[in-house]
Amino acid sequence: MNHSNKDKRSSAESGEGRPLIKENASQPNTHPTQSGERMSQGLAGVRKAAREHKEMRFTALLHHLTIDLLRESFYSLKRKAASGVDGVTWQEYESGSENRLSDLHGRVHRGAYRALPSRRVYIEKEDGRQRPLGVAALEDKIVQQAVATILNQIYEEDFLGFSYGFRSGRSQHDALDALSYALLKRKVNYVLDADIRGFFDNLDKSWLVKFIEHRVADPRVLRLIQKWLRAGVMEEGKWSEPQTGTPQGSVISPLLANVYLHYSFDLWVNVWRSKWAQGEVVVVRYADDAILGFQYRTDADRFLENLRGRLAKFGLELHPDKTRRIEFGRFAEENRKHRGEGKPETFDFLGFKHISGKNGMGRFTVRRTMIRRRMRAKLQELKQELHRRMHDPVPQTGGWLRSVVQGYFNYYAVPGNLESLAVFRDRLLGLWWRTLRRRSQQRHLPWTRMLALGRRWFPQLRVLHPYPVVRFAASHLR
Repeated sequence: MNHSNKDKRSSAESGEGRPLIKENASQPNTHPTQSGERMSQGLAGVRKAAREHKEMRFTALLHHLTIDLLRESFYSLKRKAASGVDGVTWQEYESGSENRLSDLHGRVHRGAYRALPSRRVYIEKEDGRQRPLGVAALEDKIVQQAVATILNQIYEEDFLGFSYGFRSGRSQHDALDALSYALLKRKVNYVLDADIRGFFDNLDKSWLVKFIEHRVADPRVLRLIQKWLRAGVMEEGKWSEPQTGTPQGSVISPLLANVYLHYSFDLWVNVWRSKWAQGEVVVVRYADDAILGFQYRTDADRFLENLRGRLAKFGLELHPDKTRRIEFGRFAEENRKHRGEGKPETFDFLGFKHISGKNGMGRFTVRRTMIRRRMRAKLQELKQELHRRMHDPVPQTGGWLRSVVQGYFNYYAVPGNLESLAVFRDRLLGLWWRTLRRRSQQRHLPWTRMLALGRRWFPQLRVLHPYPVVRFAASHLR
């Protein structure tokens, strides 16, 4: 955090009419070093300064990118992740990694580091469409992880409480708990399910850089980010540079997405609900998926119209088919019944269908069940994998299925969802049964034998998460 070379207004501030903010003039407590301990102290100093000076622009950050940090970043990557255009795997890089990391450190600090284009791959979405992903080269992943570690010290002090996606110490279940708590305890009668169309593909790169410049004034870090934004993608041997967006799937993309949405959405929402809303407004955002609760319908409709204009300013738009305003809450069922309408509509968020219902005492509650189309897609995926493993020994396949089912239960085993999980478990057992019958070309494999295999290899069905209100209250003691 050195003295600023120039005392001038950033382009983002002038473009948005923000007040001039001060540069970080104080020196760090530790000098640039390759010592892990001193590096940690330096990053702690960055976080402390970001917390105490909300308008500080950090002019010297790259010296925190040490060999130790690069090493930690390398070992934090997934070992079995696909390789990028360089074709280098994690295991190959680990051989001689110290020399490689030392060379990478030197190139980054000399300005000789060059970002490689991402390798374009596609994964199938639930609706059958293809979602493009960008697989970065291994050294790009390492440097991106290191830069993200540094920048997170700043932005974790800036991001708002209702932002949950891709943040340390915050999970999807934290977002689900916060949403359930708000629906139960706050005055929510209408829910807006806001879905941004193709967010990662359509965010404006120039706006993204301006947003980052609100807090980061180190030209070397800014150049690194711009290198990744301009690196482009390789698809079938052809290079292209999209004019908008950042490759979904890269290490740095989640942080950049959160920064973009922090300035384009989160801060604006906070101002809107304090200045324009007539009633209560609650917000829960996970990446580009946001759920908002409103006390009054007029607030919900006005907000939706204003949100369209706000997003358009930054090159974004709401998905017309996936964005909905519905009546949802403690009075929804009674009001709709009085009007001669059906049951309250439901909405999906983070893999769960949220249903307006009642508990055993007749009081309003929010029931959550698995989204059926996701379950069907998962079973279809497992069916294909079981076919590929058809001739593997039963214990080997059973061990694999145990890990699959346990992972599924770890996420979906919430109160009220055991019936759906039982359906998933039974259907998967049936798929395994048909695979074994096809393998042996014998149709007389008894179902009782499969039930025994299920008891042997499938984990016990039980609730693994507390009620959202209980967990949220425990983690938010105020």
